[in-house]
Amino acid sequence: MSKKHSKRYQELLKKIEKDKIYSLEEAVEKVKDLKSAKFDETVEVAMQLNVDPRHADQMVRGSVVLPNGTGKQVRVAVVAKGAKADEAKEAGADLVGAEDLISDIQSGKIDFDILIATPDMMGMVGKVGRILGPKGLMPNPKTGTVTMDVAKAVKNAKTGQVNFRVDKKGNIHAGVGKASFDSKKLLENIEEFVRAINKHKPAAAKGRYIKHAALSLTMSPSVDLNTQELMEMK
Repeated sequence: MSKKHSKRYQELLKKIEKDKIYSLEEAVEKVKDLKSAKFDETVEVAMQLNVDPRHADQMVRGSVVLPNGTGKQVRVAVVAKGAKADEAKEAGADLVGAEDLISDIQSGKIDFDILIATPDMMGMVGKVGRILGPKGLMPNPKTGTVTMDVAKAVKNAKTGQVNFRVDKKGNIHAGVGKASFDSKKLLENIEEFVRAINKHKPAAAKGRYIKHAALSLTMSPSVDLNTQELMEMK
């Protein structure tokens, strides 16, 4: 296994104590010490939840606005007409349209990271569901991206909204800041994200909710987190 990793990665591994379970505070300091790329790496949290998403009552999906943002420039598109389109433009949306925007998506032109739509436009958006779905861009009421309050949705997206959804194996992951953020801001962001995951715990989920959790940078090995500490964040 080790042969597959670069020398840089091997050196970073030496900085992590083998088999150690880190507190969140320790883990944040550790990943900041693992910076090695020439760009500002994303701090990523990954969790394995004790849920079976094949059952609808065990799906974990939602969104959370991180208090200190993600550090990422987010391009927001809004499908709306009339006054709601004007509202979206005033709120700072990068793209606003209706039939024209749907037509662009159909032709493969997707110049946005988040798509928001008013409920009355969802019939139109549904026509490009097959394109948006696999990319995780389909608007959904659960993530606040199907709404009449487009101004709030645009603001949330721009200031650090993170959408999350478990995969088929119960794993969930998200970018929660940048390596350049100070430790306090990273800690606040991660705690807010974890609280959101705990809040979305399905009633049907039995046993230990967070089975495993880790923190890493885009180009670094991961640091194991104390899951008990995370589950106690309410």
